[in-house]
Amino acid sequence: MSGEKPKIWIFRDYERCSGCRRCEIACSIRHEGRIWPEASRVRVFMPIPGLEIPHLCTQCPGYPCVEACPFDALLVDKNTGAVIVDRDKCTGCGKCIDACPGQIPFIHPRDGYAVICDLCGGDPECVKVCVEAGYNALITTPRSPSEIYKVYARTPQDIAKDLVSKLYGEEWEGWV
Repeated sequence: MSGEKPKIWIFRDYERCSGCRRCEIACSIRHEGRIWPEASRVRVFMPIPGLEIPHLCTQCPGYPCVEACPFDALLVDKNTGAVIVDRDKCTGCGKCIDACPGQIPFIHPRDGYAVICDLCGGDPECVKVCVEAGYNALITTPRSPSEIYKVYARTPQDIAKDLVSKLYGEEWEGWV
């Protein structure tokens, strides 16, 4: 055994998300030094009332966002597997957003570079506050090579379509 920590991944249990947005607050404090949910690397969307969708990078196999960047501004952290944005190289062109199956990256509201979850260096603040609050909607798990990431690398609206049917017994059409 090399003593190397296994790469992690943040599992999302959408049914447990209360929409409290503690994850957004913790993330923005960690990365921006203040409460600024608009710049948080995890974002909670509410496509319909009562249905909250925490949305963050899934570290897709093959990293389509990294491959799409024409400026080599994105790289994969060898220790965590997270996508790291080189702010000096990023032009905010949005190619990473277009390449992401869930359109998860976004452009920083003030500084104009791409924003993607960096897993807080392997100790995600969003998970800490979610677990501390007792919701456990975000849980750190060991990363595996399975295809489960495809379930999460989708837009909040696509995720909501499945959840509306499961939680409310209704079809998505007409809800929005």
